[in-house]
Amino acid sequence: METTLKPLIAAGALAALALTACSGKVETSVTTKTTTSTTATPLAGEPVLDPLKSDAPAGTYKLDPAHSTVVFRLSHLGFSKYTASFSKIEGEMTFDPAHPEQIRVNATIDPKSLTLPTPPAGFHDTLTGKAWLDTAKYPTITFRSTKVDKTGPNTAKVTGDFTLHGVTRPVTLDVTFNGGYAANAYDGARVGFSAKTTLRRSDYGMGFGVPAAGTNMGVGDNLDVTIETEWNSGKPTAPAPGAPPPKG
Repeated sequence: METTLKPLIAAGALAALALTACSGKVETSVTTKTTTSTTATPLAGEPVLDPLKSDAPAGTYKLDPAHSTVVFRLSHLGFSKYTASFSKIEGEMTFDPAHPEQIRVNATIDPKSLTLPTPPAGFHDTLTGKAWLDTAKYPTITFRSTKVDKTGPNTAKVTGDFTLHGVTRPVTLDVTFNGGYAANAYDGARVGFSAKTTLRRSDYGMGFGVPAAGTNMGVGDNLDVTIETEWNSGKPTAPAPGAPPPKG
């Protein structure tokens, strides 16, 4: 096909040149393509992510449980990622934006607060029982940071001692600082972080139901953990306008 088209294209070009020469005029048309640089306009309702402009001060912050989640996912027969979470979380952070390597975090999860999507009857008790979390014997899950290594302007790897099911092992979180603000009339200073990591539950003495090699028949060993947190210094600068005077 290509061999056939080449002579036709060449003949067409020669014919065009001949017609142009006979007319005695040569017209040249130049089309200029203008490239317009566009800047994306923020959409209403979308977060404006500029954590580097945060004015949240250094200090001690408490985890805000109303705006914090710990969600984990693991394979179910290879068909889906079964998703669950914990609803009772506490924590304290020593925050220093000028020296992020000195930031320290202590957090505690109540494993009995395990939250499941439409669990069958008795399933919650099974997972909090002896074969899995054994919450009667191990009533807390804890994380205590030991090191912060910056990986970008607002990202870091946070390593710490993680205790689950009575076993303590080092765990590293990939953390993103989402920004913050200083205390104001309505709220104390507030900062937000996102984090993720992957754990093997068998490393913590919870290997029940892990599929044998070469099969998906069971519940996966790897736990993909996603964490969203907000932390608050606790005190507004003054009562909000229109707020009732403090009692007492």
